Order: sequence, then C-alpha cells, then structure tokens
Amino acid sequence: MIIFITGGARSGKSDFAQDLAEKRDGRRLFIATAQPFDEEMRRRIAAHRARRGDRWDTVEEPVHIGRTAGSAARAYETVLLDCMTLWLSNLMGEYPQEDEKAEEVIDEFFASLDGFAGTFIVIGNEVGLGVVPDNPLAREYRDRLGFLNQRMARKADRVYFMVAGIATRVK
Repeated sequence: MIIFITGGARSGKSDFAQDLAEKRDGRRLFIATAQPFDEEMRRRIAAHRARRGDRWDTVEEPVHIGRTAGSAARAYETVLLDCMTLWLSNLMGEYPQEDEKAEEVIDEFFASLDGFAGTFIVIGNEVGLGVVPDNPLAREYRDRLGFLNQRMARKADRVYFMVAGIATRVK
C-alpha cells in the first residue's frame, strides 16, 4: 500500500505519518531527505530522530531515494519517506541544468514503489496554495513540486491532506 500525506508547513504531516507507520507490524525504515546545512536544520533533524527513537532504522539520502527504496523492499514492512519537498529541492540543486537527469532520478523512485509489498508512506508539502512567487526559480520549484505531488497522488492508494493537525482523506 502506498500512502501520500500532503499539506502545508507545520500542518502535522510528520506526526500523522509516524503514527500511521508505528501502528503497523514489522521493521520500519525512515528515509530522510533533509540535509543539515545550518544549525537550525541540525536541530530539526535531531528532534525528528528523537521522536522516532530506536523503533526505526534511518537512511539519510537527499537525492537517490529510488535506490534506497528499492533496497528496502526486501528488508522492511513499512517505509516512511520524509519528504518529497526537500527531495525535489535537493534534485534541483544536484542537477540545476539537467532536467532529464532529474527526471530519471524521479522515475527511478516511482519504479521502486512498484516492487514494494509493504506499506510505503510519502510526505510532501503543498506549496501552491499561496501567492505566486516573485522569481523564476521559485515559480519553477512550485510548479515542479505541484506536478510531482500530482504524480504521487495518482500512484498512491490513499492520499491525506493535513490541515491544522487534522487529516482529511481525499483518496
């Protein structure tokens, strides 16, 4: 089963996803896409790790999550990917002038979901609900994330939209 959880910043996506995952039996893997570029992000990552405790295995993979997900298919019953939003940002940074390469990496991730027999939970932000960004890079990011979210929602068996800590099932 593939579950996609989307919503705004601080809407409760991570807590909801972790709770869903911890209700499932078997081994759990957390795929983290965040990179600790500054002290504030290091604190956020540490807080997430502390909430998971020793109940999870963790792999930090900012770009090639399809490879990690493909390997997990044989070893874990539940995988939680947090989050697609940072992943896309990482991809755009890794391949700034190589849209085709970035698309290959995205396709690799979606292909890895086909072989997963357990529960795969994906978190992604919904960033297109606000004002139109004032610069071309931000608009490109917003648009690409919107298309990525659509693709994820089509692939998912269930989709939840988080608002103020409340999950609303939309698919």
